[in-house]
Amino acid sequence: MSASAREIAYRLAAARAVVDDAAALAMAMRPPPGGPTGTTKGMQDYLTEADGAVERLIAERMQTLFPDDGFMGEEGGTHRQGALTWVVDPIDGTSNYARGRDRWCVSLGLMDGDVPVAGVINAPALHETYVAQRGHGAFLNGKALKASTVTDARTAMVEMGWSPRVSAETYAKKVSSFMALGVMPRSGGSGALALADVASGRLDGYLEMVINLWDVAAALVLLEEAGAVASPFLRDGGLTGGATLLATAPGLADALSRAADVALD
Repeated sequence: MSASAREIAYRLAAARAVVDDAAALAMAMRPPPGGPTGTTKGMQDYLTEADGAVERLIAERMQTLFPDDGFMGEEGGTHRQGALTWVVDPIDGTSNYARGRDRWCVSLGLMDGDVPVAGVINAPALHETYVAQRGHGAFLNGKALKASTVTDARTAMVEMGWSPRVSAETYAKKVSSFMALGVMPRSGGSGALALADVASGRLDGYLEMVINLWDVAAALVLLEEAGAVASPFLRDGGLTGGATLLATAPGLADALSRAADVALD
């Protein structure tokens, strides 16, 4: 049985407060600018002390508040099963965070079975908090979000994420396909914030060939509520492992789908 809108709203309000505390902890632990601090799980895949500390804080608070809810964290310290499941990326954009940069966030999404129903993304160094509930809108610092109205690819800005799970040749091919449309490609190092940018209209599209549920659980609700178009990430394997995600402004959906060779339905 699905949770009611009231039950979800109650949890979302609690999640906002917990994520605020988690973001404050991450800020307090943030390394100074300079060479990267922390270890690597793989090429350009950083892990800092703060990742574990932030995830533990969120896991413990959510268990106290909602003991029957499930929990999934990127760092794997806590996993619980439940009809409603919290999915956390304690620091999305760790490569930026590890160098004292500002473009990173704490992301906490709520799934009702296999449906994303609420999410909070807090980017404390940017002083920005995104909040969304399915059927009730998406907001940035209290202001309603709407996806870009751009329809001409020659004025479009698209971000692409990269990881070692994607070959350099594949990445370069996608970049070239976008550039052939006149699109400006870029990469900012945080999938959750890139997707939030598509929801807010700051970007016209985001493509990542292999991305995980904890990176996108909160952002998927933002995208839906802001009127953006997204490929069927969950249907295509995102519930159980890495999968491709293309998110786009509605007026560019067909063009970006063809250029990326990623179906939107």
